[in-house]
Amino acid sequence: MLRVHFTAGDMTRVRFAPRPSPVPELHAALLMLGAPHEELLFGRWRGRLLRTLPGAAEPLAQLVPGGTAPRFLDVLGGTREEGFALIRAARPEVVRSELERVYAGQGSVPPRVRALHDGDAAAWGALDRAQRAAYETVLAPVWPLVQDLHRAEFTRYALTAAERGLAAALGAVAPGSRLRGGVWEWPASPTAREVGEVRLDGRGLVLLPTFHWRGGPLVQDLPDRPVVLTYPAGGGIPPMPEPRGARGGAGGLSAALGRTRTEVLLALTEPRTTTDLARRTGISNATASAHATALRAAGLITTTRTGRSVHHERTPLGALLLAGGADRGAPPGPWTRRPAHSARPRRRRR
Repeated sequence: MLRVHFTAGDMTRVRFAPRPSPVPELHAALLMLGAPHEELLFGRWRGRLLRTLPGAAEPLAQLVPGGTAPRFLDVLGGTREEGFALIRAARPEVVRSELERVYAGQGSVPPRVRALHDGDAAAWGALDRAQRAAYETVLAPVWPLVQDLHRAEFTRYALTAAERGLAAALGAVAPGSRLRGGVWEWPASPTAREVGEVRLDGRGLVLLPTFHWRGGPLVQDLPDRPVVLTYPAGGGIPPMPEPRGARGGAGGLSAALGRTRTEVLLALTEPRTTTDLARRTGISNATASAHATALRAAGLITTTRTGRSVHHERTPLGALLLAGGADRGAPPGPWTRRPAHSARPRRRRR
């Protein structure tokens, strides 16, 4: 369980990141590539990235032996350039101590990591190129969608905080968590990285949603800085580039669901009211409501009522259906380790 301890001053220093931060989002995605996950929900996303992630990104994999990343990668930055510059500006003694920490008990250290430890300029150049190559493959195709998802999450948090207060807003960030006696308690997660007790001590807290990580909270707890808590948000699976021609309403999905229901499902890039769905798809409110009922009965969307408002949202199954199903034929890459029982290669489908 994660326990975040607030002082009285920290209660007024909780803020929600106003926009997504590219570097933490990138690192969350790369961690997700090597994390245990459901093949049905994440197989296609993982397979696509492992097929397209260039070899130039390999130095990043070498920085996270055993799934533990050095803390000098824990930076924010409003743009990727700011984030990359903050990593490069890490103090040499911090870089050395963090690399020694993550490689303790991990066996031999790769030459590239030794060179970073020694402050070699060429090694830092290779790391910078690795960051850029990974960003172009992993985040660039879906960054507009990440921005849309972040705005929706920001609005949800702000409305909850304004209507019901900070405790309710924090509870909405992490369902099952609670703020009591100045301590925010997170429920245990089977995939959570061990964090334990976090004491803000007047530094404040920044809440940053990530749309690529499905494990427990990721905490940046650095001296003399606000604590940054990155938490999983979104529809349950990482964002995927929109399939070509999806907006045209053609293809197998339209044949199975019907063109209008497919358009309704496509319109749910974020929770929407029935009126908003009707407006976006060019149908009447009654027709939008009827199609939403059918999609809900199929388990593709959920519907929640808040006061007089009704909001519809895709389920992970609905998002998976739009993504076109899981791809189980991805080859292993530098961010994964093949389990012992899967040594026999699978035959590719033609």
